Amino acid sequence: MREFKQYCYITTFGSRVADGIYETLLDGMELEELANSEHVGVLHYLFVGSHYTWWECGKSYLCSIVDMFHMGYVNEVIFGKAIPSRLPTLVKCWIERLKSTR
Repeated sequence: MREFKQYCYITTFGSRVADGIYETLLDGMELEELANSEHVGVLHYLFVGSHYTWWECGKSYLCSIVDMFHMGYVNEVIFGKAIPSRLPTLVKCWIERLKSTR
């Protein structure tokens, strides 16, 4: 199962960012239910960019992201400049995981 949601080019804080956090939480809860009821494991990642948006305007939402991570609703949160270097490693892991399920 794959799904990508993106909220690109958001430079000011507003409802789109809040929607993204809320949807991430709901997705995490749904994936937890799927794992418990159907024994289907889905990896859930959150990529966070824009220093100004998050560190200047949205610190309270950063707390929500940390909470979601600690509750197990996201497997990993990758911030800003770490995204390009982390993504190739994740893709390799996804490919290996896909190969092992065939």
